[in-house]
Order: sequence, then structure tokens, then C-alpha cells
Amino acid sequence: MSTSEASLVIVANRLPVKRVEAEEGSTWVTSPGGLVAALTPAMADYRDVTWLGWTGEEGGPGDEPFEHGGIRLVPVGLTAAERVLHYDGMSNGTLWPLYHDKVEPSEFHRHWYDGYRRINRRFAEAAAAAADQGATVWVHDYQLQLVPGMLRQLRPDLKIGFFLHIPFPPPELFYQLPWRQALTAGVLGSDLVGFQTPEGANNFHRLAIRLGLGTRQSKSSLEVNGRTVRVKSFPIGIDNDRYDEMASSHDVTDAARDLRAQLGQPHVVMLGVDRLDYTKGIDVRLRAFKELLAEDRLHASQVTMIQVAEPSRDRVDAYISLRERVEQLVGEINGDFGRVGFPVVHYLHQTRSFDELLALYRVADVMLITPFRDGMNLVAKEYVASRFDETGALVLSEFAGAAHQLKDALIVNPYDIDAMKSTIVEAVEMGHEESRRRMKSLRRSVKKNDAASWAKSFLAALAE
Repeated sequence: MSTSEASLVIVANRLPVKRVEAEEGSTWVTSPGGLVAALTPAMADYRDVTWLGWTGEEGGPGDEPFEHGGIRLVPVGLTAAERVLHYDGMSNGTLWPLYHDKVEPSEFHRHWYDGYRRINRRFAEAAAAAADQGATVWVHDYQLQLVPGMLRQLRPDLKIGFFLHIPFPPPELFYQLPWRQALTAGVLGSDLVGFQTPEGANNFHRLAIRLGLGTRQSKSSLEVNGRTVRVKSFPIGIDNDRYDEMASSHDVTDAARDLRAQLGQPHVVMLGVDRLDYTKGIDVRLRAFKELLAEDRLHASQVTMIQVAEPSRDRVDAYISLRERVEQLVGEINGDFGRVGFPVVHYLHQTRSFDELLALYRVADVMLITPFRDGMNLVAKEYVASRFDETGALVLSEFAGAAHQLKDALIVNPYDIDAMKSTIVEAVEMGHEESRRRMKSLRRSVKKNDAASWAKSFLAALAE
């Protein structure tokens, strides 16, 4: 395949593969992740597909293009210094906290932005070289917001889509950015801009008008330099069938049964599965649990919690501080309420395999998802898809994008710890009939809005 044959070019921060070492040398394997699973069915509709992204390895210009699973992969290289500026700095030190309601303060550094702009230019030039005449280019997420505008200048013949996987803040918050004009104009280089929720789409629509970069055509479209730019919500889903089928497999069933036995057969198992990120509300969740035990509203002999906190950005001060808070709370709860051999909280600062996660979802009577702000939160949908027996209760933050679809979850405000405590008790004490009614409704919603339908609906809208 030549460098300019692709009818569809995916541009994402990371490639859908990772390098692993084997006895015969290094090889590439498909990475786990929702984006890969979501795009795979949709890519089958295109003649040739190219995916551009960083390998995750620090170095020079990157590896040569190669093919994996029928897709042409084009590595975009980042040096260690470029990673610090573009990824650790501008993307995750400035944009990530700002877009998540400044749960932690954002930092604004000109050299971070300069590095971000250089890397976005590199991605845009690589996409321009990879795309066939009139091809479709789909750019993903907050690390690459300047790419659509740069690509529009390089290749005005292309159909360009952009999708933001995280929340988009109100204009009043976004206005704090020194580079608000450039970033918004970059996204407006697209023909179609997608967000997880109607709220995010509306925030961006208002922002573009307020900055004078677009004029209102309709509730979901703008006129930008004589072009129409559509702004819509496309809530992402999961590969529902995979979770539904694998959760009932013999291996997962056996693992779930063994796990229940190891827990000492408590009446109720509560579960949290998150990246160790300050947006996820893990520490507030643990504080609520501790107070419920202290107030004797929950009893350590009858309830246990499993908290999976996958390692994330371990070099960033805010994440180091969060880990210390979480681990201190776990120690306090187990010290105050645990027994020898029976901790009340089982804390795992580890990445779990797919089968291990499914076993945890099967074991959990109550799923706790309490982020302060989240674009979607696919863990909520994974839990529901895994509950093929239509049991279990989902406690879900109203500030997760998933709350717009999963309306039969127990919706909670994570900033209101007393309300969270009452909702946790409600979930623990929920009757069988109500649990089944709610879970049936949740499963219908997850199945209807799966990953394949998300990707196909976005690409169909872009084709229009």
C-alpha cells in the first residue's frame, strides 16, 4: 500500500498496537481499549484504512509504516522532551484538568503550548500524506485539537471529522485558556465535531459563536468561513456482545466462584474499577464507605469493597498525592473495621486482564462509579453488559456522560457525601425485583448504543 491510498485515515494519540518482546524478537499486538473495538467494524466499510499515532515509546522520528490486522499503521515519533511538552504538559497538565471542571488546577505554560503545536503539525502533515484524494480523516481527542485546522489548510479536499472523548467545559471555563482562539479554530477545521453528550456539544457551539469564529446556522450547525460545520453528540458504546458472551463463559464463571469463596462469602460485594485519576472520585467514595461503617449503617461482616485503581501518570504530582490519600483511607478502613484475614477493602493498584475484570463484574452486587466529571465512563456499560443474569445495582455519578443513557442507575452527586452514603445503602438493600427491573432497562440501553453503532453513525454523518 502506498503512502497516499487510504480512503479512511484514523488520527489518534496512540496506535492501536503495542510492542511486546518475545524470544524471536519484538512483535506488535493489538492494544486493549474501547477505541480499537469501536472502530474495527466501521473500518470494514472502507477500501483502505490507515491509522496514525504514537507508539508510546520515546525516540526519534518513529518506526517505518507497517501493516497489522489489515490496517496500515503509521507511527508518529515523539522524543522524551516532546512527550513532556505535548503529552505530560499541555495535554494532561493544562487541558485534562480544565476540561474536567478544574478538579485539580490547570497550568498554563507557553513552552508546553509550543510543543503541543509542533506535535499537532507533525500529525497533520502525516495525515495529509496518507490520505487519498477526497478521503475521510477522523481525528480523535484532546491531544490533537489543532490537527483539523492544520489539515484543512494542507488538504482542503478531505472530509474531516473530530471526536472529543472527554467532557467539553462551559465557555466560562474554557475562556481561561490563553490559546482559546487557536484551539477552537483548530477543531473548527472539521466538517463534523462530535461530543459524548448534548451538553458538551452545546458548550462548544456557544463557545465558537462567543469567540466570533462561527455564526449560528441551527442548534447543531455553524457557518465557518463559508463552510458548514456540524456539532453533535455521539455517545460512545462498548462491544456489548463480547462482554455478554464472555461473562457467561466457563473460565469466567469458575473465576467468579473462586473469588467469592476467597472473599469469605460476604452478603454484598461492592466494586470500583477506575484509573487512579483525581477525576474519578475514588477518595470520596472511600470516605463515604468509612462513615457508613462508623455509623453502623453498613457492617463489615456483611459488606466488602474491592477497589481496582489502575496506575496512571505516576510521574505527575497530583496523581502521586491522590495515591497517597487513597492508600491512607484504605489503611484506615481496614485498620478500624477489618479482621485478621478479612480486610473490608481489597485495594488493587494494578491493571487487570479482561477475564479478571469480567470475574469482578460477575462478583459485584453493587458497582460504584462516582467521578466528579467523566466524558462517558465505559466501565458502567461494561458492568451492565456483564450482568447477563439481570442482577446487580449500579451507582452512577450524574456527572458521567453515561448517566444521560443509563437512567435506571442510582444517580448520585459525588460532591454530596451524605447523598452518596444514602444511595450506597439503597443499592446494598435493593430488593430482587427492583434490581432486575432496573438492570433489564440498563442492558437494553447498552445493547442499543454499542460501539459499532457509535462509529458507524459518526462516519455516516460525516459522509453526509
